[in-house]
Amino acid sequence: MGSLDLPLIWAGLICFAIFAYVVLDGFDLGIGILSPVLSPGEERDQAINSVAPFWDGNETWLVMGGGGLLAVFPLAYAIILPATYPLMIAMLLGLVFRGAAFEFRWRDPRHQPLWDLVITVGSTVAALAQGITIGAILQGIVVENNAYAGGWLDWLSPFSVLTGVAVTIGYALLGATWLILKTEGGCQRHAHRLAFRLGIATVVMMAAVSAATPFLSYDYWTRWFAMPQVLLTAQVPLLVAICTGLFFWSLRKGNELLPFLMALALFLLGFVGLCISIYPYMVPRSITLWDAAAPYNSQLFLLVGAVFIIPVILGYTGWAYWVFRGKVGTEGYH
Repeated sequence: MGSLDLPLIWAGLICFAIFAYVVLDGFDLGIGILSPVLSPGEERDQAINSVAPFWDGNETWLVMGGGGLLAVFPLAYAIILPATYPLMIAMLLGLVFRGAAFEFRWRDPRHQPLWDLVITVGSTVAALAQGITIGAILQGIVVENNAYAGGWLDWLSPFSVLTGVAVTIGYALLGATWLILKTEGGCQRHAHRLAFRLGIATVVMMAAVSAATPFLSYDYWTRWFAMPQVLLTAQVPLLVAICTGLFFWSLRKGNELLPFLMALALFLLGFVGLCISIYPYMVPRSITLWDAAAPYNSQLFLLVGAVFIIPVILGYTGWAYWVFRGKVGTEGYH
């Protein structure tokens, strides 16, 4: 057991948890973002109902990712959190108010337009905060003596705003493709039109972020374009092009499942690109995985727990999606 590279294993587990959160919570945040362009009444009710059984369980993965970072990489946690406090506060408030609005929407129908607005604002704020956080980490965090040494607004820059908008548009795309899968009639047709436009916007934003990232640091430039690793990294944009083609082809053919899967594939490739850029750092260009890791025995103890907990989470998540498979109606879940 002593030969196990536990920091690398734990980095993989945390990346898995974060991506699971993006996959599972991304589409319900996306539906919240799209709510204003959905017609009040049956169309909007169908959209909200399509995520009502899942939205709170999806956030389990966010807790696991954040908790894993705190427990296994405490140094990185102690640097990243102070650097992004305003973003974390905004994200959590957005998620809290969105969650409350989901519950009150059906129990207080007189104020339903207000709760729909809260869902939209909460979802948009949470998505923007998550995307800006990615940009803030990528552009670099000021570290001195293993502590954050920057200012309150160091996270705010044109690049971080770009990544924030990109993630928000991407979540909206996930929401639209989820509605194609889960609804029918007018709502599905509207979602189909939205997915086409958001697909174009998402690919454009991915290209913009990808083009800007190598100019943040010479390390990023060499990691993507130096030989021989360029032979490997070049496969990422190639796969993005293939998935983009399949996405628009599936929309044209009227397929219900494939657009959602291809939207997820685009997110996965974006996540792979992010990992390529920052590896082997937890805090880019300052703190590596191994620098940030907790003691070996602590990591091993936590890994034993994770081996049991992760299958349980996967099991009940899969069961929930199986139970609520198929198309949704317009009546609320109580």
